[in-house]
Amino acid sequence: MPLAQLIDATELAERLSQPDLRILDCRFSLDDASYGQRSYAQGHIPRAMFLDLEKDLSGPVTPERTGRHPLPDPVRLVERLRAAGLNDDSQVVLYDDGNGSFAARAWWLLAWLGKRDGVYLLNGGLKAWRDANGAMTDSATALASGDFSGEPDDGLVVDAFQVLEQMNRSALTLLDARALPRFLGREEPIDPVAGHIPGAHCFPFTENMDASGRFLSGDELRERFRSTLAGRPEGTTVAYCGSGVTACHNLFAMCLAGYPLAKLYPGSWSEWITNPVRPISTSATD
Repeated sequence: MPLAQLIDATELAERLSQPDLRILDCRFSLDDASYGQRSYAQGHIPRAMFLDLEKDLSGPVTPERTGRHPLPDPVRLVERLRAAGLNDDSQVVLYDDGNGSFAARAWWLLAWLGKRDGVYLLNGGLKAWRDANGAMTDSATALASGDFSGEPDDGLVVDAFQVLEQMNRSALTLLDARALPRFLGREEPIDPVAGHIPGAHCFPFTENMDASGRFLSGDELRERFRSTLAGRPEGTTVAYCGSGVTACHNLFAMCLAGYPLAKLYPGSWSEWITNPVRPISTSATD
């Protein structure tokens, strides 16, 4: 079974009554931390449970040390997923109401914990569901606690020291998921320092999608990544972004394209810049 899987709104509607189905609402806004929970309370896909990016899918921020969305404590995350009704054999559908980046973060965390079968992103997100006249409810979802038994795979992550140590070696391929103006340091709306990690390639995650907000086909995605990843040794690609969230969108897209799951630098740019010893670049080519 492929690691990255999509489900469309029609198929999800047909599967809503399946007892092993778990739906996780991952809506969030960087501008309004209460947006996701509030939106969920106002209306969500039936049977969906809510996961918050900062409370559930991230750990606590340590100023001047971590990035903006550190990885969550795995034990706490497993407990949260069990509370959302997740079992080891559950079929899981993830969605948000944006470009899928928050849902992709949840997908990657599940893969990190070993849940790699039967996990889907709703293609087109909540907009596609509403466009298909999918049912919505504001009723609270009540599910029995699950028995999910995930364990983190540390082989899927690299830290800042590893990136610094390897970034001048030809074997490392760094993919930055941020938009080109941020990559080049021409603008930086979030973090206090602009630029990118030297040697990185700019691969804006938004270019994984078509105009309707759905993922490009596997062939189209493979063509997108081919020029940079073709011939590269497996295990040498590392994805990062501003805080370790939208990088997961690229990781999902690469898996859709048929590439193996690459590594994540979870701290990403917002962690990288906390130490002035780490070099930065604003050049299109390093």
